[in-house]
Amino acid sequence: MKIAIRIAIASIILAIASFVLIQVPSIQDRMMVSVVSSMANATNNLPKEDALSVAVCGSRSPIPSPGRAETCMIVQAGEEMFVVDIGDGSNANLRNWRIDYGAIKAVLLTHLHSDHIADLPNLHQGAWILGGRTDKLKVFGPYGVASVTQGLEIAYGLDYGFRHEHHGDGIAPREYAGFDAHTIDLNNPVIHDDGELKITAFKVIHEPIEPSLGYRFEYKGRSLVITGDTSYAQSVIDNSMDVDVLFHEAQANHMVDVMQNVANENGAELMAKVMSDIKTYHTTLIEAAEIANKANVKKLVFYHLTPAPRNYLTELIFVRGVDEIREDWMLAEDGSLIILPVGSDKIILTNM
Repeated sequence: MKIAIRIAIASIILAIASFVLIQVPSIQDRMMVSVVSSMANATNNLPKEDALSVAVCGSRSPIPSPGRAETCMIVQAGEEMFVVDIGDGSNANLRNWRIDYGAIKAVLLTHLHSDHIADLPNLHQGAWILGGRTDKLKVFGPYGVASVTQGLEIAYGLDYGFRHEHHGDGIAPREYAGFDAHTIDLNNPVIHDDGELKITAFKVIHEPIEPSLGYRFEYKGRSLVITGDTSYAQSVIDNSMDVDVLFHEAQANHMVDVMQNVANENGAELMAKVMSDIKTYHTTLIEAAEIANKANVKKLVFYHLTPAPRNYLTELIFVRGVDEIREDWMLAEDGSLIILPVGSDKIILTNM
């Protein structure tokens, strides 16, 4: 008992001493240097070895869920990096993970819904300011992508000018502010092929959005597909045949039904209508599992989760019935990292 009392007294004295010390400016400054140094030296888990990898920088739909950003994926093939969609909140993940913006070769947009493009201005700033770029940020997407980037250039024109005037060409070269937009022609769907990495766009079904795209990445014998938003589509099966990983959007309509009913009961007719509408142009988890089976994919990863689970209980409800269709699957979270090493058939599941 005496020992316990002594330990308690010592702990209280230590706590008081610590509190007093952190009021001292010189101590605060040393602590600040330590914090800044640790931030500057922080690293992510993107592979250093030759591999095709995907980091999920946004895993949810527009329906909010704490700890999740809207849709975003980082695809790295060797030393080349691409961002697929860039929804609200996802750029903060890129910054927190210390992503090298200068290494981003291009942004690939699946379609032009706000939850897939909202953070494009912030991504641009990261790539432009201190990015060391010698060109504008390339953005590939469906018809209309040029209108989006031109609109952003108009909206942020003053910002570009202010930052250039303040920092100069060494940090904010005015010549490279803005975007280099490329409209994808599905008659020529291969948008990148350097002999090692091949990226192919394909059409999915997300009516009335026309067209909406998915992307297939092939790198030194490893492969993956990112669907974007889509209803059940044969094109996803055809373009996902035998890939290592299929990232498929997933909507739990049985949960959306509950949200719709509650909205109706509470007189929220507009919200109920939205819940009814979204059931017409997304894929359920069961459908996505069936697609993965038909395409003979090795690993199925559900992303763009609607509504994204907030806890263990809602996760159980969200994935109800999936195990009866397919064994090898996982739910994406912000920070999920899937690595496909070259020269191997391994699928490494880790996080950022």
